[in-house]
Amino acid sequence: MIDIKLIRDNPDVVKENIRKKFQDEKLVLVDEVRDLDKTFRDAKTRADALRGDRNRISKEIGKLFGQGLKEEAEAAKQKVRDLESELQALEEKEVELEAEIRQRMMLIPNIIDPSVPIGKDDSENVEIEKFGEPVVPDYEIPYHTDILNALDGLDLDSARTTSGNGFYYLMGDVARLHSSILAYARDFMINRGFTYFIPPFMIHGNVVNGVMSFAEMQNMMYKIEGEDLYLIGTSEHSMIGRFMGKVLPQENLPYTLTSYSPCFRKEVGAHGIEERGLYRVHQFEKQEMVVVCEPEDSPYWYEQLWKNSVDFFRSLDIPVRTLECCSGDLADLKVKSCDVEAWSPRQKKYFEVGSCSNLGDAQARRLGIRIKGQKGNYFAHTLNNTVVAPPRMLIAFFENNLEADGSVRIPEPLRPYMGGQEKLVPAEKKKNAI
Repeated sequence: MIDIKLIRDNPDVVKENIRKKFQDEKLVLVDEVRDLDKTFRDAKTRADALRGDRNRISKEIGKLFGQGLKEEAEAAKQKVRDLESELQALEEKEVELEAEIRQRMMLIPNIIDPSVPIGKDDSENVEIEKFGEPVVPDYEIPYHTDILNALDGLDLDSARTTSGNGFYYLMGDVARLHSSILAYARDFMINRGFTYFIPPFMIHGNVVNGVMSFAEMQNMMYKIEGEDLYLIGTSEHSMIGRFMGKVLPQENLPYTLTSYSPCFRKEVGAHGIEERGLYRVHQFEKQEMVVVCEPEDSPYWYEQLWKNSVDFFRSLDIPVRTLECCSGDLADLKVKSCDVEAWSPRQKKYFEVGSCSNLGDAQARRLGIRIKGQKGNYFAHTLNNTVVAPPRMLIAFFENNLEADGSVRIPEPLRPYMGGQEKLVPAEKKKNAI
């Protein structure tokens, strides 16, 4: 949510930003907010004047009675009652206007950074940099579900029976590898100075409205029936919510946090053949990083966050690239965002494994997260980024570490978490070895 002063003083800037995001249907919101805001301020000015008159006349009533001017005193009391009636109507009008203004303000997109490329959708995102050499081996790389099935590590059929499409069972060494990657990600971020958290996995509706747009909420969040609780789609939601309504001492900033959680997503919409298996699922686990900082420091932390993801994947010998999200691909709360994509030797292309975002003060405005500085209180900036999100990350892991004989190499950083194992061997080969 942007500062309403920007709409008052520079509506054309707000409208141009909307055009850059190809959301022309929202242009009307700017004029509606300006009109409603003027009506609200007029009502507030009138209400303040009435309060002043009420207080002044109320003080005179006692004096009039004391002077024996009962008739004048009764007339003054009636005047106060009339003022009270008008004031009550104005106060009710203020509440209604505030709600209407906020409803529209929540739909107006954040002002994007000048460096963001202009484009309609993700097809116009811009590659920034590649890290690691993308290799296509001279042997076939099977689809990831076939690799996991050969390792006796995946059961989709039983999951469809218990839970439906978009769910899975991981088993044996594959399940252990999944947990090992998360444990390694946790320690990787702790070693970079981030504080580790395990947050609540359910949050109230006011937190949901604070951390994401309505459209995102509709497409992502599962609601608990009969309760004001939603299953989180990422730990960013509850981690940012932790600061809701707080005034943060300037000397305590930045807050650099890394959090583990399961994530639950509706994943509304049709998906292609490459999104079968573990690519797009309703439940997964993730290690996240979150920063709450001074406004002037958010560009620095944005760079640090995406670099952490790149370094993590490169430590596991997975080639990646960064992709700058264009204006039309940015969610409404974001100032700037980039995707981290991993190399798929089977598809001979990159695919998304994480996203880094600078949200400016949008979430802080919605949730009331302020910094107490030397010159008063002001809104903080918030950022988030994925460290790793298996099981999707497992697709990149298995494809890039698969060997010609069907075994899967375990990179050195993961071996301590895997009991010293150096590779995973297909179940059939294990049987033959016995």
